Amino acid sequence: MDITAQINQFLKDDFPQVRSQVEKIDARYSLVRHEVIEADLRPGGTVSGPTLFAIADLALYVAILGEIGIKPLAVTTNLNMNFLNKPQANTDLMGECRLIKVGKSLIMGDVFIYSEGQSQPVVHATGTYSIPPKRSV
Repeated sequence: MDITAQINQFLKDDFPQVRSQVEKIDARYSLVRHEVIEADLRPGGTVSGPTLFAIADLALYVAILGEIGIKPLAVTTNLNMNFLNKPQANTDLMGECRLIKVGKSLIMGDVFIYSEGQSQPVVHATGTYSIPPKRSV
């Protein structure tokens, strides 16, 4: 089973509330798809901030798992978001992450979220995760 399938299975088993799907994992990179449903919308017909935050956080988490292996105890320590454009309410959202620093205890990444088929991002996020220390035996 390839890493994308492994991480999708891990998310299904350990995070059943996650509705997004991992599309691609590469070196220091991930792409996730989120199908926008009515529950994701806020008044005015735009996607809610919490939904966009969840997509950004997941894209970063998945890129990290692709880099270090499936380590459930990796946790978000910081996530900053810039809302750039109104997402399309009837279109899947694509979260694309590139890791910019992979250290021993912290990993940082950039995430752009797009309405599928659009060239301009709707969100730019930067985040940092704390990764669990390697255990010595």
